Amino acid sequence: MDLQTRKISFIQEFLNIQSEEVVVRLEKLLKKERAKFAEPGFSPMTVDELNKRIDKSLLDASNGRITKNGDLAKEIKEWS
Repeated sequence: MDLQTRKISFIQEFLNIQSEEVVVRLEKLLKKERAKFAEPGFSPMTVDELNKRIDKSLLDASNGRITKNGDLAKEIKEWS
C-alpha cells in the first residue's frame, strides 16, 4: 500500500472515531510529531528545489566533484 492510500485509509478511520478522548490524543501525537520537524529556520523544500539539487549533484558527480566514502570517513574522524 502506498503512502497516499495509507493516508486516505487513516482519514477514513479517523472520521469514524466516536471518542473525543481518542481524537484529543491523536491531535497531541500529531502536534508532537510535527514539532520534530519544525526546527527554527527549517522549511521543507519543494519538489522543484529537490529536482534542482538532484540535477546539481548528478552534474557534480559527472564532473568528478565527489568525495569517496573512505575519504569522508577519515575526514569525519578528524572532526573530533
